[in-house]
Amino acid sequence: MKMAITFKMYGVVFPILLSLLLSQETDAAAVISIDYGSEWIKTGIVSPGVPMEIVLNKESKRKTPAVVAFRDEVRTFGEDAVTVGVKFPKNSYKYLLDLLGKPYDHPLVQAYRERFPYYEIVKSERGTPEFVHDDNTRFTPEELVAQLLANSKEFAEISHGQPISECVLTIPGYFNQAERRAMKEAASLAGLNVLQLINDYTAIAINYGIFRRKEINETAWHTLFFDMGSASTKAALVEYKTVKTKEKGYVETVPQLQVIGVGFDRTLGGLEMTLRLREHLIKAWEANGGGDVRASPRAMEKLFREAERVKIVLSANTEHYAQIESLLDDKDFKLQVTRADLEGLCSDLWARVSNVIHRAISSAGGAGAGAKVIVAGGASRVPAVLEALKTAAGVDPHKSINADEAATLGAVYRAASLATGYKVAALNVRDAVLLPIQVVFSRQVDGNEKLIRRILFGPMNPYPQKKVITFNKHTDDFSFNVNYAELDHIPSNELENIGTLNLTQVVLTGVNDALNKNAGDNVENKGIKAHFNMDDSGILNLVNVEFVAEKTVTDDEDADSTLSKIGSTISKLFGSDSELPEKLEEKSEEQPQEAEKNDTAKVNETTTEKQNATEPESKPKPKIVVLKEPVNANEQILNLQPLSPDQFKTSKTKINKLNEIDRKRIERETALNNLEAFVVDVQMKVDMEEYAECVTLEEIEVIKKLCSEVSDWLYDDGYEAETAMFEEKLNAVKEKTNQMFYKHWEHRERPDAIAAIKSVLNNSREFLKSAKNYTKEASPERDVFTDVEISLLEKKIDETKSWLDKSVAEQNALKKNEDVKLTVESIREKITNLDREVKYLLNKLKIWRPKKPKKMENKTETPTESEKTEDQEKPVEEPEKSEEPEKVAVEEEATELPQLDNEHSEL
Repeated sequence: MKMAITFKMYGVVFPILLSLLLSQETDAAAVISIDYGSEWIKTGIVSPGVPMEIVLNKESKRKTPAVVAFRDEVRTFGEDAVTVGVKFPKNSYKYLLDLLGKPYDHPLVQAYRERFPYYEIVKSERGTPEFVHDDNTRFTPEELVAQLLANSKEFAEISHGQPISECVLTIPGYFNQAERRAMKEAASLAGLNVLQLINDYTAIAINYGIFRRKEINETAWHTLFFDMGSASTKAALVEYKTVKTKEKGYVETVPQLQVIGVGFDRTLGGLEMTLRLREHLIKAWEANGGGDVRASPRAMEKLFREAERVKIVLSANTEHYAQIESLLDDKDFKLQVTRADLEGLCSDLWARVSNVIHRAISSAGGAGAGAKVIVAGGASRVPAVLEALKTAAGVDPHKSINADEAATLGAVYRAASLATGYKVAALNVRDAVLLPIQVVFSRQVDGNEKLIRRILFGPMNPYPQKKVITFNKHTDDFSFNVNYAELDHIPSNELENIGTLNLTQVVLTGVNDALNKNAGDNVENKGIKAHFNMDDSGILNLVNVEFVAEKTVTDDEDADSTLSKIGSTISKLFGSDSELPEKLEEKSEEQPQEAEKNDTAKVNETTTEKQNATEPESKPKPKIVVLKEPVNANEQILNLQPLSPDQFKTSKTKINKLNEIDRKRIERETALNNLEAFVVDVQMKVDMEEYAECVTLEEIEVIKKLCSEVSDWLYDDGYEAETAMFEEKLNAVKEKTNQMFYKHWEHRERPDAIAAIKSVLNNSREFLKSAKNYTKEASPERDVFTDVEISLLEKKIDETKSWLDKSVAEQNALKKNEDVKLTVESIREKITNLDREVKYLLNKLKIWRPKKPKKMENKTETPTESEKTEDQEKPVEEPEKSEEPEKVAVEEEATELPQLDNEHSEL
């Protein structure tokens, strides 16, 4: 008998083995991806046993507006924040991505102020833009972005049911070092550990490649990804092919995608089209004498929203009306706009689409001719954009990916591959450097100070990658700068958006001491080596700086050599991760291509190579010992300073305070809603006969009076009460109504429960009838059950039947408002006890095997030759099989007690 009992009481479900099912999932942690765009946020999640999927927000939508608003001490996100922004534009903050990691006087910050003049933006102590709120509270872009990221994290936690801390974030590929650091700071403020910042076009390429892994082979093929979003446009040429990698000691062939060409335009996107269309609507309004609409932030925001809506409609229609009720001074606005009007307003933008494509192909060295073009991004749906793209690429663009979600799903696949506990299909990802980086230092040449520049990472160099630069002419303390290199490949209009070209200054001290410590006749100075790492987030890190020398030793100096090796080993053990043998340090994470040899692993100040002297064969060959001495390096950031520990703490405290306010507000609103809903529900049901007959007339009067008092209190001044007062009132009403709801539930569910136990009794009797045939008395060959076991089951069945008949009779003799005699819980217990007895016998039958017959004794007589021949010629007869036991006719039935609705859960 198969029992599947699920018990639900007062809205609480108690399925069997539920705790075991949950424990199997809570051991592993979910990871998420957040595709943070200028206009929308999409979140992906992967958790144990659940495939990659998009997280739904509270409106059950797959994307959320990247907007946060503050009004009357209430913080809102997404659609709610957009609604606040229509009436109170200054209180709703949007399009924050372009403000991250920029100084106050940055051109994009000034453009933002012109586009949205109703914001009060000032210069912070760090020199960054800062919003001034109504109550003089200030928010930096990092703090606002952090709150939006935390909101996405919360949606994912609600979806998964446990805390989430690890994520992969998408960013525009053109982000510089300061912008990338700012995004990681925002994520840290949101309580997120960033596994990787991934360029958005790379995430799209991953999403495209993982579903075409079978098409990737040793023959390279190319795809051009075109992504026009709200604020910017990017194009990336990606190469797919298989490569050989050495993992865990063996060579493996895996598919790989590598970004080989990128073009971008930071200010070309759907937002620019919307702003131009808004200006068109403003001029039409002014031409009709509508008044000074520019002086009204609310009217300007209404026009902006309507321009956005009309732009989207015109992507599928040739004409549409822009309509706004009470735009200004109770005057309505209506204007017909055609697709031709919009294309005329943006006529200069279409050529910029072509420029982005040409720069992507040009930066790849002309590779990828005839590559398939894949379209992503919401603004790419504009017909004129698609036409310009087709003209520039020379092929029809394909829409074979989800334009809105491709980056999110590609990033969550990357998150699963980086997180612990997940195994995904291998796909190597190699991104490319857009902004080249060089090292600049000075050196004395012929008595003059000469400025030396060495490229560290050139344009389109792949990363992640480690590189080393060697200074072999310095014998005393010195400094060097890390800057952006020549940016001739960047359009002139984009250069000012990069900001300052100076990244860091590194001051080295203790150089002379390191040289003197390792001086000697048999020691050769190999210079000061600075180790850099471009991590997979595209952030440059100075790993360490060390002095390196080579000591030549003979057999007589083996002891010293051994000590040197031990010292070197200890240095490696207690040094940084980068302190590996020199050959490993200077080797790139991938084999450099022929065109990249000039700037791959090691950059020297001079090109002089030492010629090793050849020793006579009769002399022992000298040994080379590598000596390393750490050099103090003080790195100072020259562009936008990151948050100091105190500043980070201040921002975190500000956000935590807002979170606490939200938590208390939600608790209060929930308590108020619960009280209101419960009182209304009680007032309605107490007048229904099926509920009223479960209590006495006196009890009904008490309940009605209490509900009336609570309702009057709520509508008078109760809405201003604290959370605790709402909960106290709710508990008081529940205390008076618990018995009514409990008895009603018992009377309603009892018939189904009685039917369930009767079914169990019938099945148990059928089993007992068959089981009696499996006793020694009934059949010696089928001695499965003892008489005692059969008697116990029969007794249990009879006792259960007698108990049921007696209890039903006693319960039927009671009124419905009297104490319940026969409860559903007692019926469930009887079913469980009877089921235990049946299962015991059923399991015994399953493991029982019939006894094998004893073998016949061997004959002692020797057979004659004729008997042997006869035995050989006689076919072998199969022994008679023992009679298989007759199968017990047991009906397997899922007996389920009645499910209870989510009524009241207090008893």
